[in-house]
Amino acid sequence: MLNFSFSEEQDHFRKVLKEFSKEELLPNYTNWDRTGIMPKHLWKKLGEIGVNGLRIPIEYGGSGADCVTTGIAAEEIGRGDFNLTYAVMLNALTAEIINNHAREELKQEWLPKISNGEKIVGIAITEPDAGTDASGIKTTAVRKGNRYILNGEKSGISAATVGDAFIVFAKTDPQLGNRGISAFIVLADLPGVECKGYEDLGNIPIGRGSIYLTDVEVPEENLIGLENKGFSQVMNGFDLSRLLIGLQCVGAALQSLDETIEHVKMRTSFGKPLATYQGVSFPIVTHYTQLDLVKWQAYRGLWLRDQGIKHSKESASVKWLGPKLSQEAIHECLLLNGHYAYSKEMPHEQRLRDVIGLEIGDGTAQANMMVIAKDIIGKEYRSY
Repeated sequence: MLNFSFSEEQDHFRKVLKEFSKEELLPNYTNWDRTGIMPKHLWKKLGEIGVNGLRIPIEYGGSGADCVTTGIAAEEIGRGDFNLTYAVMLNALTAEIINNHAREELKQEWLPKISNGEKIVGIAITEPDAGTDASGIKTTAVRKGNRYILNGEKSGISAATVGDAFIVFAKTDPQLGNRGISAFIVLADLPGVECKGYEDLGNIPIGRGSIYLTDVEVPEENLIGLENKGFSQVMNGFDLSRLLIGLQCVGAALQSLDETIEHVKMRTSFGKPLATYQGVSFPIVTHYTQLDLVKWQAYRGLWLRDQGIKHSKESASVKWLGPKLSQEAIHECLLLNGHYAYSKEMPHEQRLRDVIGLEIGDGTAQANMMVIAKDIIGKEYRSY
């Protein structure tokens, strides 16, 4: 039996988040971009209303929500403040890694703090010479007694300048390739850790940057899961984060479309509302239809994950098309709103800049196409 409806609880959750986004997030969305500030008070407020801990079990302070419900949060928060949707997407990824693989003591220490918004934990995989090919990382972790000594450089890391800690992936056995990677929780204020931010086009409040590790001593207790098993631990998590990213982008694009529809109803040209011209209405219809298709593919992928069914192909398709179609829709909205939208008086230009960043992060379009090709053509024909 097919059922495309949300539960009563999910519908209520969506309404709560929609109102919160409209009233408390959207009015200040552009302010954090202009000032370069990560609004940690709002991050904590999202924790108070249950957004940060959606994928964290109840016993660790979360709500133990399913993936579909988590997707609802990504979409609705994305409408209000694209960058604060990282409280959904990033926390879901870090929480799953810690909850599924870490020692009990690490779970008790970190999951409640992630859930209530007290701590921001980033994911540090990418390096200057290892992006799509994550197995090519060069950061090392050498065991020395009851500690690991970490050395290396991580680049393009979300929350690099605002994070309290990072899940750092490093080679514990460089001879084994991706089978020799381990994961560690590394505090941002440890001696030897240096975080430097970038001057990015968008996603300014997220504090993306590089993390430099120089003889950083990490206690063996901070190893997540088994040594040399870090790569497999995170790869499955990307199937979730990519679906959430798609909904995050779609939420921002749909908000721009809603605002643009109101504009073209009110703005007149040659004595008629802009909305009466097919040159205006048809592009809006095109983008709305494309976004709606991606949105439902995302929720289908999240449902498959909730059922324990393979969904890498669906996840990759959403990550490939979600940001692409969203930035195209927002670009169209900017044009339809005229020269005011090209200025910083309106949020369209910022949404465009913010969404473009996620055409890169968590896997480029080409990387996701490789995932799909391996599935539908056969892994024996893969290029890697």
